[in-house]
Amino acid sequence: MQHTVVERELELNLVLSPERTIPVPARLMYRTNDPYAVHMTFHIGTDYPVNWTFARELLIDGVFRPCGHGDVRIWPTKVDGRSVVCVALTSPEGDALLEASSPIVSAWLGRTLAMVPPGTEGGQLGLDDALAELLATSQDGES
Repeated sequence: MQHTVVERELELNLVLSPERTIPVPARLMYRTNDPYAVHMTFHIGTDYPVNWTFARELLIDGVFRPCGHGDVRIWPTKVDGRSVVCVALTSPEGDALLEASSPIVSAWLGRTLAMVPPGTEGGQLGLDDALAELLATSQDGES
């Protein structure tokens, strides 16, 4: 089974205070062989990028309404008249609030949904084929 990657480079704003943000280069990545997850990589001026992985469904929902709890929370809002998606991340190293352009995130999500529509993620994992093979093998061995 062929697997596809849907990537998008974008610039996020790291919110330092209500009046101050700094741009952060980032990458959104979706892999059809990991169909339930999205991956965000941030380049924050350190030797190593920061990687976060969370449910694609969480990002889809967060474009439209506040969702998530714990380590990842996402909600839509307006900043200076622009539609943005806020992503709040919490880790032992600290908290971060990032803003991403809603049209850019929505367009990228649309590409992932065209590749793997909601509800078809399980078919991407090849579990049905593996299970059928396993059952065929076990039945061959029965006497």
